[in-house]
Amino acid sequence: MWKPIKKTLDRFLEALVALAMAVLTIDVLWQVITRFILKNPSSWTEELATNMMIWVGLLGASVALKYQAHLGIDYFVNKLGEKKRLWTEVIAYLSISLFAVFVMILGGLHMVVITFRFGQLTPALGIPAGYVYLAVPVSGIFLAIYAIEFLIETLLKLKNYGTRQNAALIKNG
Repeated sequence: MWKPIKKTLDRFLEALVALAMAVLTIDVLWQVITRFILKNPSSWTEELATNMMIWVGLLGASVALKYQAHLGIDYFVNKLGEKKRLWTEVIAYLSISLFAVFVMILGGLHMVVITFRFGQLTPALGIPAGYVYLAVPVSGIFLAIYAIEFLIETLLKLKNYGTRQNAALIKNG
């Protein structure tokens, strides 16, 4: 039951990132045209580009985690034995999960609510700034989903590692 839901969420996330990238690309292209060709710079394109970069960066981090493509210092971790490497992954995914839930989701929602409550608007576009900050909890939800999924997978690998070790001990007598 979980796989079709997750597949839909994955598609939604990637479509959202693609849409944000498309809007960002068109916006920056328009900014260049108005500045250098029309000699009349648009007043709103820079702010939209900044806002779209926030969304692309945060949602892109979620996509990177989904593909386990985040930068890491693998050199030292790869020198560890299998069990220590798995425990290192457990600590990493647990840390990401906790950060995503408490800082990005809960803290981000708090920030969004406060921003909407005070009616803060973006200077050039005049849209509620809460829509810009909404990228934090949305990204946090996806980060938490992927980190918890990988945490469970890693814990299962650890369990299987223990089972394999016990079987090898019994076999070798």
